[in-house]
Amino acid sequence: MSAFGFTLTARDGAARRGTLTTAHGTAQTPAFMAVGTAGTVKAMTADQVRATGTEIVLGNTYHLMLRPGSSRVAALGGLHRMMDWPGIILTDSGGFQVMSLAKLRKLDEIGVTFRSHLDGSAHHLTPESSTAIQHDLDATITMAFDECTKFPATPDEAAASMRLSMRWAARSRDAFTPRPGYGQFGIVQGGIYPDLRAESAAALTAIGFEGYAIGGLAVGEGQAAMFETLDATTHLLPATHPRYLMGVGTPDDLLGSIARGVDMFDCVMPTRAGRTGRAYTSRGVFNLRNARFADDPAPLDPGCACTLCTRHSRAYLHHLFRCEEMLGPMLLTGHNLTYYQTLMRGARDAIETGGFAAYAATAREGWTQTDDR
Repeated sequence: MSAFGFTLTARDGAARRGTLTTAHGTAQTPAFMAVGTAGTVKAMTADQVRATGTEIVLGNTYHLMLRPGSSRVAALGGLHRMMDWPGIILTDSGGFQVMSLAKLRKLDEIGVTFRSHLDGSAHHLTPESSTAIQHDLDATITMAFDECTKFPATPDEAAASMRLSMRWAARSRDAFTPRPGYGQFGIVQGGIYPDLRAESAAALTAIGFEGYAIGGLAVGEGQAAMFETLDATTHLLPATHPRYLMGVGTPDDLLGSIARGVDMFDCVMPTRAGRTGRAYTSRGVFNLRNARFADDPAPLDPGCACTLCTRHSRAYLHHLFRCEEMLGPMLLTGHNLTYYQTLMRGARDAIETGGFAAYAATAREGWTQTDDR
């Protein structure tokens, strides 16, 4: 079984090209991870997810602990076997739900008591129980339990939240069971305040993790503030370890974050958009429900090699969404994930040749082309 490791193979400015090695295989970075919250990437089979080029998928501690339950997943052979994904799985600790379920939870030093959004039943989640649940799920990468700081937050509110998360990070690390090829990531918090981000990065580095995530962004602060926060944060994290920006984002967000030294990303955006008729393409974002596509015989994105783009027209996809046929979301989700993975593959190649800035500029220029929308 391989040891957990991260190898940098190229740099272009702050942008990094690397390989993540784990017990469940390797992944090339920069990497976009497909979100499979409840043990499935919605509207896709595991084979279809693999066909997009995806090498890492996510599961969510909060949702899986409620349904079907982590002990049941463990009894059935773990999440890898259950969802037919022998590759790398990263599990969110449930910290984001701590923020998003504010009306259903009570937070204290020990952890969070909350009521299920499904049936109102009471549950208690702590750094120790979150880590244990992720162990039962057999997550390749376990995330430390944290509180995702709300936005906006005053400096005092952000500081209190961040310091609680750092205490929880230490407890998460103590609860983690080291195994060859498995890792745990700490999560930097601190809102949009550089001094708090620096304090958080120092605290996590002192604890020591296999990787480091940047949380509490893409929660309403806007792209400019997010990039400013990354400028103040990424260089404080160990250069020898992977850096993961949680919950981000649009194609432009990804390119801007790669330029600032981020290695890993996840976001529901491409899959959620695929279920609602929004397409990410090399020529920008299209709404396939729009009547202008009703008679359009062109492929969605002529340069894309996915099943949708090589076999079907924009008119057919428009028809599927207008008729509410499930094939529409299935095809478009596959395309959107393929586009994101193609963007990441292009970024990796560009970093290797020292041409990342030009690659990003060309991609952005393509997104402004609106003549065929």
